[in-house]
Amino acid sequence: MLSSREVVARTEALIPVLRERAAAVDELREMLPASVTDLKSAGTARLFQPARFGGCEADLASGVEALAAVGRGCGSTAWCMVQHITHNFMLSHWPDQGQHDIWGDDPTRFVSGIFIPACGRARSTEGGYVLSGRWPLMSGVNTSDWCLFAALVDGGGADTHRYFALPRDQVEIVDTWHAVGLKGSASNDVTVADLFVPEHRTLSITHLKGGASPGNTINTSPLYRTPSYCLFGVYISAAVLGIAEAGLELYLDGARSRVALVSRQKVGGYPTQQVKVAEASAALAAARQLLLAICDEAGGIAARNGLPGDEQRAKFRSHAAFAGRLASRAVELLWDAGASSSIYSDNPMSRIYRDMSVAGRHFTQNWDVNGSTHGRVLMGFELGDPTL
Repeated sequence: MLSSREVVARTEALIPVLRERAAAVDELREMLPASVTDLKSAGTARLFQPARFGGCEADLASGVEALAAVGRGCGSTAWCMVQHITHNFMLSHWPDQGQHDIWGDDPTRFVSGIFIPACGRARSTEGGYVLSGRWPLMSGVNTSDWCLFAALVDGGGADTHRYFALPRDQVEIVDTWHAVGLKGSASNDVTVADLFVPEHRTLSITHLKGGASPGNTINTSPLYRTPSYCLFGVYISAAVLGIAEAGLELYLDGARSRVALVSRQKVGGYPTQQVKVAEASAALAAARQLLLAICDEAGGIAARNGLPGDEQRAKFRSHAAFAGRLASRAVELLWDAGASSSIYSDNPMSRIYRDMSVAGRHFTQNWDVNGSTHGRVLMGFELGDPTL
């Protein structure tokens, strides 16, 4: 069984080399093969994998630490690793045979997924389902080994949402990801046409909401009683946090020695610069604490064999979105404080600014949506989100 502390430490040790590769990742528009090898060797994606497959069964906070570390190295690589860490977490709820299909002969496999049920249709058949559809934005798919999809079964409504696992070589990747930021996340479209998926490689949406599932009758750690889907935003925000932390580090490295072209004064000596840096630092510290607090609360509920209520579920998603908002604010401050050199595309700060701009468009980072859901519950209305 892997040690979560060791995995986080190995991941943090990769920050310098991931940072060196970031420009090449953008150019290739997917993770570099060397990074895939390094991250598999570090065991990063296996933090939430069951111990019976050699995984860590780690505490929830370890995922925040690992993804923030990858983000400090390369934003696009972190975006892919969110997929691979969280979908291993979700797969722990699958039926036992489904888990063995995916991890049995290679537990280091990377898994990507996209959970937009309206994009797929499945029909029941003997022994399973026949799946078809086209899904956008499957991050990390180019270098994944398996893929997860959501679809509506037999043309039904929200209560018929089901998830399906397929080997990547059975799906078609459509090269659509030509974006201004997170260029190397390979968030391409994926199509499936009339593919049979056996019953044991599918799961109802209800089993990602916490509590009983086919998988946690075997994987009995409290980790697997937590609602994996409503915590997804925590790990997106952890990657966003890492990108912003890299921005602060890079900005300080440059500003401490930079001299203004006109005044010939050290840039770091201006109070206007100092207050921006201080606010950025405080925003990032607050964002990290928000994410860790969610992990602590959700983990504590599971350890007591409980389930979060509607208000807690909405809070987990909204507080994670607010953490992302704080990280985005930090990068905006640093961008405004930066000199004209920041605008050049080969400046790492330019890539960080572009990556954050794209990351902020993810639905888990949408403050209006996630904040209003939480506010709705606080005001006494129903949750209104069937996925949570």
